[in-house]
Amino acid sequence: MLKTNFRRAVMIPVGVSLLIATSLFESSVAQAQQATAVVIKNFMFTPMSLTVKAGSTVTWKNLDGEPHTVVEANGVFHSSALDQNDSYAFKFDKPGVYKIFCGIHPYMKQTITVQ
Repeated sequence: MLKTNFRRAVMIPVGVSLLIATSLFESSVAQAQQATAVVIKNFMFTPMSLTVKAGSTVTWKNLDGEPHTVVEANGVFHSSALDQNDSYAFKFDKPGVYKIFCGIHPYMKQTITVQ
């Protein structure tokens, strides 16, 4: 009887600790999966349309030799000029459709849908 009580006293906190550790690990993995990359190359945003979940961060990286900006049409955000290999990130907290373009080359367009 004493051994059984001792095992319960030790095993229950160990089990709870493992559950907490597992949920923290899964949470950090889920957050890592919410990061999305967009490449700016050949005067295009790739992909040109993208769907992400609210709370996701999108990062644009300029691989062109020319500077580009990342501008949201309604003024939600605006990057500075991105030189080659520079990047800009924005976290989309609110659902909606965001129209993106390059302020230097306005024909470069992208649509991001946030669910």
